[in-house]
Amino acid sequence: MADANAEPAVGSSGSNESVTKIEPIRMPTIEEIRAQDVWNNCAVKSVASGVMGGGLGLMMGLFLGALDNPITNDTMTGRQQFVFTAKQMGQRSWSSCKTFAVMGLVFSAAECIIEKARAKHDTTNTAFAGCVTGGSMSARGGPKAACIGCAGFATFSVLIEKFFDRHT
Repeated sequence: MADANAEPAVGSSGSNESVTKIEPIRMPTIEEIRAQDVWNNCAVKSVASGVMGGGLGLMMGLFLGALDNPITNDTMTGRQQFVFTAKQMGQRSWSSCKTFAVMGLVFSAAECIIEKARAKHDTTNTAFAGCVTGGSMSARGGPKAACIGCAGFATFSVLIEKFFDRHT
């Protein structure tokens, strides 16, 4: 219940509304500006994305490798089966790690370079970066595979961009 002796808030018309305090705009410090300059560097962004992609690929490889049902020989002992499965998980993890690291590095580098060249931050950058990434990762399969990879990864990138709604 409201206290009958309480004074009304400043600027109110007798009701007990709380006054919203507006904080002044704080200018960034020189350390914050330097940190932003470091993270705005395409090489730093790309390497960080490659490392994070590699970590994600390693974890996914371990998880999916554990779900594989390896064909083991009936004559293998439990220890031999464990060692065999662990080796397969390690190989799959390392393969996924490399793939995701390259994917993260190429996509981040392409998006950053395109964004700096166009001087715009929009979905078009994502589409072009997806095309570059998909095309370059599937280029070993020939021109048809590169075109399909380009279109597929660009579409996937734009859909993820729209789902997270980064550029409005």
